[in-house]
Amino acid sequence: MSELRFVHAGFGADAVDYQRAWDMQREVHAARFADEVPDTCLLLEHPPVYTAGRRTEDSERPLDGTPVIDVDRGGKITWHGPGQLVGYPIMKLPRPVDVVAHVRRLEEALIRTAAEFGVETTRVEGRSGVWVLGDPVEQRPSLGGLSLDFDPRLHDEEFDARLNGPEYAPSNAGQRREDRKLAAIGIRVAKGVTMHGFSLNVNPDNTWFDRIVPCGIRDAGVTSLSEEAGREVTIAEVLPVVERHLRDVLENAELKPREIVREPDPAAPAEAVASA
Repeated sequence: MSELRFVHAGFGADAVDYQRAWDMQREVHAARFADEVPDTCLLLEHPPVYTAGRRTEDSERPLDGTPVIDVDRGGKITWHGPGQLVGYPIMKLPRPVDVVAHVRRLEEALIRTAAEFGVETTRVEGRSGVWVLGDPVEQRPSLGGLSLDFDPRLHDEEFDARLNGPEYAPSNAGQRREDRKLAAIGIRVAKGVTMHGFSLNVNPDNTWFDRIVPCGIRDAGVTSLSEEAGREVTIAEVLPVVERHLRDVLENAELKPREIVREPDPAAPAEAVASA
């Protein structure tokens, strides 16, 4: 793979409005498709904003009418804002693109980044992103004096954590010793070039997540590097570490197109199937 170029689009007081960043992505995407620029990763912070991927359900959005920007990436609803490092790797990959492999590479770079700050993370089957695992269910503190075997989030289809205060809030998953997401990933691929990417919670106010059902997951929560490391970690500290691991993982990846397994045509003669 060619060298990965990093662009610092704006942090802190220069945080980039989401719509402007989306326009920037489109511009770089078009240039990358035309081979006018190398693979490029935009790194930035956003002012507070909720964005909803294509699979977001109405029941996962804010109840108070807070605006949500609907976007063309995969995944569901999430929040972006101060204290969260957002990365948009815009890369040309072999077609047909192996989307899962691309997501796994981003996860790997973020897992390595968290490790440098003393935070052990992993993947959770069926749930993209980077996670801090909670305690076994039987070892977790009870909620409201009830055994977790009766956790209403799992057994009551009408239960809504957004209406039940901090006890069930996603931002308090660490206190409940539950699985909690440190970094979210949602991408889109068009013409063999990736868009969107990852968001890594460094030191944000995670109570922003309490207004939604983050990523559509009701039985887990969110966390940050600062919360897990037990000290204030800053975007400035994390930037060079993320860049180093993204460069190492993405530049050294053995890129292969997605394998397409074709099922034999049941109407074809047996000898034709055998020789295929």
